[in-house]
Amino acid sequence: MASSPTSLVFKVHRREPELIKPAKPTPHELKPLSDIDDQEGLRFQIPILQFYRHSPSMQGKDPVEVIREAVAETLVFYYPFAGRLREGHNRKLMVECTGEGILFIEADADVTLEQFGDALQPPFPCFEELLFDVPGSAGVLNCPLLLIQVTRLKCGGFLFGLRLNHTMSDGSGLAQFLTAVGEMARGATAPSVPAVWERYVLNARNPPRVTCTHREYEEVADNKATIIPPDDMAHRSFFFGPSEISALRKLIPPHLSHCSTFEILTACLWICRTIALQPDPTAEMRIICLVNARGKFNPPLLPRGYYGNGFGLLVEVATAGELFKKPIGYALELVRKAKASMTEEYLQSTASLMVLRGRPLFTVPGTYIVSDLGRAGLEKADFGWGDAIYGGVAKAVPELASFYVPFTNKKGEDGIVVPLCLPAPAMERFFKELEGMLKGQLGSDEEKSKFKLSSSL
Repeated sequence: MASSPTSLVFKVHRREPELIKPAKPTPHELKPLSDIDDQEGLRFQIPILQFYRHSPSMQGKDPVEVIREAVAETLVFYYPFAGRLREGHNRKLMVECTGEGILFIEADADVTLEQFGDALQPPFPCFEELLFDVPGSAGVLNCPLLLIQVTRLKCGGFLFGLRLNHTMSDGSGLAQFLTAVGEMARGATAPSVPAVWERYVLNARNPPRVTCTHREYEEVADNKATIIPPDDMAHRSFFFGPSEISALRKLIPPHLSHCSTFEILTACLWICRTIALQPDPTAEMRIICLVNARGKFNPPLLPRGYYGNGFGLLVEVATAGELFKKPIGYALELVRKAKASMTEEYLQSTASLMVLRGRPLFTVPGTYIVSDLGRAGLEKADFGWGDAIYGGVAKAVPELASFYVPFTNKKGEDGIVVPLCLPAPAMERFFKELEGMLKGQLGSDEEKSKFKLSSSL
């Protein structure tokens, strides 16, 4: 179920970073981001890592050269990625399409794919060497919007690392871009899905009107919830295959047996994480589900080829005591209720809130954010070497969030990898509670006594 940090150590030799510009001249213009892109919670860099095996059919082909050339060709169609973000009135972000290019690093590692063993999921050994943080490149404004590092391995396989300024795209948008790079690498002259900007679709109305309740952006004075400290953090991944999901389903009451794997897994993780953090029983705990708007509405709200952030942050709230003491069906119904609240009106209301309230950060205390990358298709980016063995986020980013990454283990079982980052003592408690759930035990006597004691104080 859980992956343990590996002791694998290896050396990576990197060339000097370079800028890859579009292969042809592109327009120099200002392109505003949408009001969904443009929120404080997306102003960070998100790291992606993909593992690729050696392919006999690509003998003699250098993945560095193939990808470098394909990126340049793809940037002709996705030229805003080659620009730089600027900030205007009311903190409004816009891309100045300068054609300066994205950062690219060529590298070699003295290790084979086989030596990684079971470590093909976060936390990755020597991660900082596989996606090097070029000094001065990680800002949101006036910095490259993409950084790519291609690292050759001794076995003929390679690692593809990427860092994305999240205000530019979500998982689906990034997967669309990487699919286009793969198509160009395999000989296409244009992407099969056209790149569509049209960020105005998710802009606030004029005048802006907040018509929904947005507890995901609530200002909390004293929530009594644990705010995760930045030090002594433990990173682990948990694999949920058919047997694990089946075990969790056995905990669900019959009237909720039709729930999706995402809903059941999210409810269970929310409960285990809450117990692990040991907040005050009266503390409000939020679950925020990132729900993709693509394909949600008829007619579609987002045009085919849209590669911006096209999701909403859907929230439900419960006290820590309720999550622990009530049956698992309680948390499950809250997760389902959160997902079901995605509407066009909700997205329009969110965009207006951004404009009227200065683009606030989501509520942090007591919050757990989950995002399902299962349908994004990051692992399907094929540069000529086939699908990635692992393709998804490189770690739980930030510490408040987990991304569900599709993964096939060494037994050939398809499942979901969930990277998690918690304070080390909390991680041990989380593991214990999750292990108990998978064995059909809901909450240990030790933790129950702690909650009863806290409740009586």
